[in-house]
Amino acid sequence: MTTTSRLVDHFEHGLDAPICLTWELTYACNLACAHCLSSSGRRDPRELCTAQAETVIDELEAMQVFYVNIGGGEPTVRADFWDLLEYATGHHVGVKFSTNGVRITPRAAERLARNDYVDVQISLDGATADVNDAVRGTGSYATAVRAMEHLSAAGVKNFKLSVVCTRHNIPQLDALKALADRHGAQLRLTRLRPSGRATDVWDDLHPTAAQQRVLYDWLLAHGEQVLTGDSFFHLSAYGEALPGLNLCGAGRVVCLIDPVGDVYACPFALHEEFLAGNVRDLGGFTGVWRASGLFRRLRSPQHAGACGSCGFYDACKGGCMAAKFFTGLPLDGPDPECVQGHGEKRLAGGPQPRPRPTVDHSRRPGPVDLVLTRRAEG
Repeated sequence: MTTTSRLVDHFEHGLDAPICLTWELTYACNLACAHCLSSSGRRDPRELCTAQAETVIDELEAMQVFYVNIGGGEPTVRADFWDLLEYATGHHVGVKFSTNGVRITPRAAERLARNDYVDVQISLDGATADVNDAVRGTGSYATAVRAMEHLSAAGVKNFKLSVVCTRHNIPQLDALKALADRHGAQLRLTRLRPSGRATDVWDDLHPTAAQQRVLYDWLLAHGEQVLTGDSFFHLSAYGEALPGLNLCGAGRVVCLIDPVGDVYACPFALHEEFLAGNVRDLGGFTGVWRASGLFRRLRSPQHAGACGSCGFYDACKGGCMAAKFFTGLPLDGPDPECVQGHGEKRLAGGPQPRPRPTVDHSRRPGPVDLVLTRRAEG
């Protein structure tokens, strides 16, 4: 047995502290992205105040959490965002934060360049304005590119261009890589999950089966040059494993704190079924992470279920929990984007009842319209 396999086995049983904690600081956002995993838009008046957020950071320092991945909503619209960022890094908790770039001014970029414990991710979902803005809103492409220009001019090193892969931007992978390179950024690709508002556009937006293969081959070709955050471990069933742990870390090595302090097993599963507790509960975040009944169940040996007879199960581990849940598939069944086609067959058997996200702070009611005025060129 290799060292890597022993490490993965250890991770499957959970750690005393998460490797990566995702923290949505606010549901407030200036955009209304069609695929927003947290259905953000309006601020929740119950969100953690500055002092409560600092208490969480103190716990993370005591637990020796290496870094926290901050998002939203748009985290920079919080009045205390910069104070919390500096409080975290001053207490030995590194910060990675995702932003649409709206508050990345030249002055903000210079401030970030002076802090070695901060990593910035600019969210952009198309190499051209028409592809990006159809999903993220008119003008969002220009805002993101301007933010990258400010970061580059200020000398911020190794910031990321973060892209959610859709069927409209898969043909633009080379162009997205070139866009990142041009600004001195590193490309980071993540998987589209059918959570949040994406439940309404999943059928129209998620990559086709043919595009999944294109993406897999492209990722193998680019290796460590492109980050994925273990988003695409389901693609490992094509044969060769992609770089990373290649397992679902929900409740084992990752989790999410939402703006009101609720702790979920997975950043892509904001639903009461995956709610483990709240940081305001007795014992705080530490108590939730180490004693939650949900997390204990997720860390126990998992049954392969319907995937047990598939020869590729050891490679893909059945795929993404959130993707299965929000498409109505059983958690011990195949991923909806199973590259062997098993998920597609299950979905073709008839309409699957799809759970709705528990949390929705959208500024507009009902499903969003997805309009792409001009399809991307290959």
